[in-house]
Amino acid sequence: MSIFSHIWSFAGYLVPFIFVLGLVVFFHEFGHYLVGRWCGVKVDAFSMGIGPEIFAYTTKNGERWRIAALPLGGYVKFHGDANATSTTPDAAVASMSKAERDVTFGGQSVAKRAAIVVAGPLANFALAIVIFAGIFYTYGRHIIVPRVIAVQENSAAAVAGFKAGDLIVAVNGKEIESFSDMQRIVSTHADVAVVFKVQRETGVQDLTATPRMRELKGPFGRFRIGVLGVEASNQGANVYEKSYGVIDSTRLAVDETIFVLERTAAYIGGLFLGNESVDQLSGPIGTAAVAGEMAKISFGALLNLAAILSISIGILNLLPVPMLDGGHLMYYAYEAIRGRALSERLQEYGFRLGLSLVICLMVFATYNDVARFGPVMLNWITSLWI
Repeated sequence: MSIFSHIWSFAGYLVPFIFVLGLVVFFHEFGHYLVGRWCGVKVDAFSMGIGPEIFAYTTKNGERWRIAALPLGGYVKFHGDANATSTTPDAAVASMSKAERDVTFGGQSVAKRAAIVVAGPLANFALAIVIFAGIFYTYGRHIIVPRVIAVQENSAAAVAGFKAGDLIVAVNGKEIESFSDMQRIVSTHADVAVVFKVQRETGVQDLTATPRMRELKGPFGRFRIGVLGVEASNQGANVYEKSYGVIDSTRLAVDETIFVLERTAAYIGGLFLGNESVDQLSGPIGTAAVAGEMAKISFGALLNLAAILSISIGILNLLPVPMLDGGHLMYYAYEAIRGRALSERLQEYGFRLGLSLVICLMVFATYNDVARFGPVMLNWITSLWI
């Protein structure tokens, strides 16, 4: 393989990665920016990426919009901030005039500061809804009718009394449209009793089954799912394509966003409880690998990944870890309850602890990436010289 082929192959992963991460980071930071401006805060800089500046433009009102060398994050620097974490030393605040202090982030009420901070994650969730809605509106859905054609022996379905020919119309009281809708619910209810409403020739009947836990190994780590043990036909009249209008697409997008949000939150909670495998964590290398593969499938698949990543980043930023948005909200909650802000010294210690935790998480996630993709990367690099 020539050096140009290698460069083209590398770009096939790098470009989709930058596109996906850039889109998610931009909307996150734009959420902070927009609400900050609505609250009367002056913005000094809006940065896409971190590290050395490679391009910048200064607007008429003094805002510096910049693109940095490393596309692994971004920030909004409000007026008066000592750094990108929106902290300002008390001495600096005291030296400001009232007019200048009124346009700083720190000069706002607790409610306004909390609104500005939470706007970033909320923008991530809104972006996911818009992307999902666009995908449903453009591509519709591939529907497999949830009619059982076979029941696996000794499975949870067999124990519950499922029969070939059963049409599953609802799961836990929620009507379903496709076999994948049923699978999605079952996969998240391992070892939990689930009530299925099925249509038979003799009428509608409720069946209670407990999907069994099964651990699978995929290209990005081990994961656990619930399995019912039924099969559906993916041929003939049991399969069709369904299109949606704007309203239905938006409704489906909200449902999809809530589902991904719940599953991501459940996974994070499972990590702390020891119920989930840590080898599913991925860093930049893993994200780039997935982005490249999704781009090979279609632009819609790449956008779908961006929506999922946007939700994940939104949730991670809401964790009560100093330095993250959730850490800021934790400080503001303390300030609202006690009537005074946490001391500058304690906040600084908190941010150092938060930074250490974030760095450790990134190192561990990158270690997982290297463990999964290291051999492939080594072969790719070695082939440059063969």
